[in-house]
Amino acid sequence: MTIDVGTNTESLLADEFYTGLKQPRVRGAEYEAFVEEVLMGLVDKYPGVLIQFEDFGNTTAFGLLEKYRNRICTFNDDIQGTAAVSLAGIFSAVRVKGTSFKDELFLFGGAGEAGTGIADLIVAQLVAEGMSKEEAMKRCWLYDSKGLVVKSRLAQLQHHKIPYAHEHEEVRDFADCVRKLKPTAIIGVSTVAKMFNKEVVDEMSKLNERPIIFPLSNPTSKAECTAEEAFTWTKGKVLFASGSPFDPVTVEGKVHVPGQGNNAYIFPGVGLGAVVCGLKHITDDMLRIAARALADMATEEDLSSSCLYPALSRIRQVSANIAVQICQEGKKVGLATKDLSDPAAAVAAAMYQPKILSRPSQGL
Repeated sequence: MTIDVGTNTESLLADEFYTGLKQPRVRGAEYEAFVEEVLMGLVDKYPGVLIQFEDFGNTTAFGLLEKYRNRICTFNDDIQGTAAVSLAGIFSAVRVKGTSFKDELFLFGGAGEAGTGIADLIVAQLVAEGMSKEEAMKRCWLYDSKGLVVKSRLAQLQHHKIPYAHEHEEVRDFADCVRKLKPTAIIGVSTVAKMFNKEVVDEMSKLNERPIIFPLSNPTSKAECTAEEAFTWTKGKVLFASGSPFDPVTVEGKVHVPGQGNNAYIFPGVGLGAVVCGLKHITDDMLRIAARALADMATEEDLSSSCLYPALSRIRQVSANIAVQICQEGKKVGLATKDLSDPAAAVAAAMYQPKILSRPSQGL
């Protein structure tokens, strides 16, 4: 379902073939009332429906998620799906390094809904491991179009960035941020091509034996760096995941298979589990569990080839495993409305089975 509330793009308003509403985009109370009417109408018409928000902008996405996440069964794939698949990649990277999750320091190139969504889930994971929320948030730093997000910029910051505005001098160059903050991981969600240039990657290599570098922006033309650049510049040491697909890279005779942090690893399994057990709500803990389930399915063979995710050819198995764990968590916390005696069997029965049916021959 697409919600049309107008557009502020002048070229579309002037286009005689534009099929959408030719009016300025509605915002404020009128917009909120309209979304409320649509969502509550869906819930009334289809009790237990799962609603996934997709492609809502920063100005509305966070507010809508917070408003409805504890009222209806819903999640935002741009915020939460991206966060979960990124967290899974970090789990795998830490597994390769043989270090502890709490020892990582994250610098985000970009501070939109994807970046803050990932940061929020990282914080949730650190808190689950025993760290205070305040300390956990200090493990995440954001960099936007005006530079490092710091407290001296509070008056100009969008609401979703404010929790991550830490005490620090203003820094307007990303490579300088790397030098001064000394992150173990940089995560690109900026859609700014080449943000992770050779200077940045070289600095990460100086600071870390195995730097974590995730250029997650897509399409490929907007990736913060390519797989070839990351693996070549780090001499194959990088722990890499991207938002766009990249071909394998050979460095000093070794073939590295870049892992794609695709939301398709997460949202089908989460959605399937939610529907099968009749979830009332989808919690951050469920997204963390989905991330862990995904990471755990990466084999030693996957990791040895530098791929932080299981092969996409196993996507149905991945989705089924995530769905089962979502059902189990839903029952554990009292949010499942269906008491399943065998979640695995229920998930298997609910999965779509593609079949090619042969048409019976007909006589002429």
